[in-house]
Amino acid sequence: MRAVLPDTVRRFARAIVMPNLNPPVVTTEIALAYSERIHAALPADMRMYFEPLMTLYLTDNTEISEIAKAKASGMIHGMKFYPARATTYSDTGVTDIAKCLAVLETMEQESMPLLVHGEVNDTEVDVFDKEKIFIDRVLIPITQRFPDLRIVFEHITTKEAVEFVKGTSGNIGATITAHHLLFNRNAMFQGGIHPHHYCLPVLKREIHHLALIEAAISGNPKFFLGTDSAPHSKDTKESNCGCAGIYTSHAAIELYAEVFEQAGALEKLEAFASYFGADFYRLPRNKGSISLIKESWDVPMELEFGGRALVPLRAGESMIWRMLD
Repeated sequence: MRAVLPDTVRRFARAIVMPNLNPPVVTTEIALAYSERIHAALPADMRMYFEPLMTLYLTDNTEISEIAKAKASGMIHGMKFYPARATTYSDTGVTDIAKCLAVLETMEQESMPLLVHGEVNDTEVDVFDKEKIFIDRVLIPITQRFPDLRIVFEHITTKEAVEFVKGTSGNIGATITAHHLLFNRNAMFQGGIHPHHYCLPVLKREIHHLALIEAAISGNPKFFLGTDSAPHSKDTKESNCGCAGIYTSHAAIELYAEVFEQAGALEKLEAFASYFGADFYRLPRNKGSISLIKESWDVPMELEFGGRALVPLRAGESMIWRMLD
């Protein structure tokens, strides 16, 4: 945590904090203790500039009473829905959304957002189709049964997801990562297997890549920044495990700037990065600012990661945008 947090705090005044630790963050008390650990891990001069927005991990056994407790804390900003075994540390996730209907009803009443990892865990479904099938099997029925439930469809990767979000009410938003805006699935295979381009949801074909860019630069407030930055040590990425996740926090806003500039929409970046997410979460827009300049800099081959090595996205390559300190 001490190794990677400063990268996020330099670029973002707030961040939605994922609860898929081992063990997972399933209660308000655990989440508040986690928030304290985050602040303790930061250099003292950074603590006043960063607010971790905590979340809870939804399980088959989440108690209805936990929703009211989380809401009352003022620090819990959503419940994360991981289908069991769909991604990293999701083994204790939801096995059947039908087991969570009472919790979802309470969340709708309390206006507590549901943050969704949108993939089915059905081994018979092709990995590139898991998001599309999730929309049909799970997400559409949820939105029909709970029309006032606020949902963030996180790190979307497909044309179908873009179309779904566009066609729903204002209660539904979606985040898009920098890496899904930068690459299609060819990035994992060109010149050999590239484990540092492997993430979940997995990168998709070019038609989906283009749909994500179009959504991001559209100015539609239903789409906003969400890095899904995931630090895994080099040895766990370059192994027979091949952990899913891409580390982008070291250059997150710079990577987005590159995408928006290449699409001829740099003027749309501020709202995508700074306004739409805050508005959806009903938080005040931050009054501070950062500055980016068009200046080349080289990304290190490796970053220090608690005595291990972390390979960041674009390792050994040059960036075209730099954030001023």
